[in-house]
Amino acid sequence: MQIAEPLTFAIEELSKLPGIGKKTAQRLALFILKMENQQVDTFLNSIRELKTKLRYCNRCFNLAEDDLCTVCTSSKRDSSIICVLEEASDVIAVEKTHEFNGLYHVLGGVLSPLTGVTPDSLKIKELIKRFENENISEVILALNADTEGETTALYLSKLIKPLNIKVSRIARGLPIGGDLEFADNATIGRALINRLTY
Repeated sequence: MQIAEPLTFAIEELSKLPGIGKKTAQRLALFILKMENQQVDTFLNSIRELKTKLRYCNRCFNLAEDDLCTVCTSSKRDSSIICVLEEASDVIAVEKTHEFNGLYHVLGGVLSPLTGVTPDSLKIKELIKRFENENISEVILALNADTEGETTALYLSKLIKPLNIKVSRIARGLPIGGDLEFADNATIGRALINRLTY
């Protein structure tokens, strides 16, 4: 069956988005086709503004509209604690918990020698420079619990500890509602090590 070229082009472009296959891209393209012109204009403007109005914070490398993000400029945040994250999307995840009131530092990835990601590829120098300019008492390493995340956390802790700054890691273990019988040994072990005291 011959498909109209504009629809084919839209499907091709939409399928380049992460997690969007050809079928989902086709559904999205057909949905957009049914939208009112005003809705399409609003949708296109939101994407355009995403590219033109957002940048990375000069201090922590979170997403920002100005030179500094809203977290860095807030007087209500505890500026003595920095939570180190892999990507700006992780800031959104932590902020949704409403449990952390410090500042952030986004590395822009994790160490991965096999793919060529070295310490110079990440925002590690910028993190160390913050210790010289800011009164930091604790660094929380909130990196993923995979090989690259663990390697990066170990590397950072060795860099930071000699500076007399407390280094901690987010706890790992069973998720709320998780069953012991379905958890792997490493997860159960982490849950026992990071147990809570009542």
